[in-house]
Amino acid sequence: MSRHKGKRWDGNVRDAALSILLSVERDQAYSNLLLNRTIETYGLEDKDRALLTELTYGTLQHRMTLDYHLEPFIRGKLEDWVRELLRLSAYQIVYLTKIPAHAAVNEAVEIAKRRGHKGIASMVNGILRSFLRKGPREIGGGLTWEKQTSIETSHPEWMIRRWAEQYGRETALEMAHANNEPPIQTLRVNRTKTEREEVLGMLGEEGFLAEPSPILFDAIRVRGGNAARSRAFKEGFVTIQDESSMLPVMALDPAPGMKVLDMCAAPGGKTTHIAERLDNTGEVRAYDLHPHKVKLIDQNAARLGLENIRTDSADSRRLTEILEPASFDRILVDAPCSGLGVIRRKPDIKYSKTEEEIGRLPDIQKSLLEEAYHLLKPGGLLVYSTCTVDREENLLTAEAFLEAHPDLLREDLSEMMPEGLRYEEGMLQVLPQDFGGDGFFVAAFRKLE
Repeated sequence: MSRHKGKRWDGNVRDAALSILLSVERDQAYSNLLLNRTIETYGLEDKDRALLTELTYGTLQHRMTLDYHLEPFIRGKLEDWVRELLRLSAYQIVYLTKIPAHAAVNEAVEIAKRRGHKGIASMVNGILRSFLRKGPREIGGGLTWEKQTSIETSHPEWMIRRWAEQYGRETALEMAHANNEPPIQTLRVNRTKTEREEVLGMLGEEGFLAEPSPILFDAIRVRGGNAARSRAFKEGFVTIQDESSMLPVMALDPAPGMKVLDMCAAPGGKTTHIAERLDNTGEVRAYDLHPHKVKLIDQNAARLGLENIRTDSADSRRLTEILEPASFDRILVDAPCSGLGVIRRKPDIKYSKTEEEIGRLPDIQKSLLEEAYHLLKPGGLLVYSTCTVDREENLLTAEAFLEAHPDLLREDLSEMMPEGLRYEEGMLQVLPQDFGGDGFFVAAFRKLE
């Protein structure tokens, strides 16, 4: 056995990336949270932060492809940290042209010496040198389309098959490739404080490369720097939020003075968006199952200067026990889901989710919708959204809910939402390849008077 004890940090970015990858593999930890925690804890400079992000996400995104390329050179069983080190190194060799291959090998050998012993370092050196000489092997040779696509895009075969059945092979392939592209950093302008042009000027003065969103009128795309460090963010002029994630509140269409319920609210991106659209009037009731997550909503509201949000912790499937029936003008059910639309931001989702788990989610989603139905006023609007691309959780769940309630009318979102997106029977399904945003589903239902 090696001397490896766990996470460590000595200023070596590759070593830090290896620690994050190990935590994801061993503990099913979330890569984005670990990455942010590492960056904040050690105050990494921009250059190191960018490399750490690239190495962590890149290795995770291409894990199955890297394993396929490394397989011919590995004999016997490897300790988990050694396998992660080989993946990390192979990623640099195959995908990062700015890093010399020999430098990636040398760094790996030094890490192996520190975490293990000379024997492991020698083995790592031998495997990577052989890989350098022969190069990545060709993917093909009698494989089924599903298996080949799975290896090429590093998505589980069941996921590729499921998407091909739901959307067709061409769309499934586009989606898998899009999931391996870096996400776009986007901001939502707090219209209770400012306008988009003012924020663009503020960001430009600080050296950020910012441009208006071509999709949404109160969104900004930032391509240079970490927007969380900007004055605009710290002073509550903007919220960091994906463009797709802003669409449910657009569909909800809250107006000043309304009473709105957000049933699955943490960490508060959509809650604060609703509060802003209410122009800090009316009332937003925001609930989440976990008390520590409710605190995040309060923190976001305070930073943005929003005073019309009331938060509490509760099981939203039982809100009729504490809230008055038919008392809300608008209700948002941004339901728990498989998260298959945010793989670009959380690549570990590809390996942690199972098809059986997805099959259990619609029951939870339907129970939340049923509770919302009883809390919605006649004439009120209910929006159902998820951050997944799975049709069983999205279209089929929405249609089953509508069928169970004849006094609900489906709103045609294509008439009020951005043009050029994917609408089916008036419901919106965003895929990752559509405009670079997350995969998202939105449906809206009007309760008859």
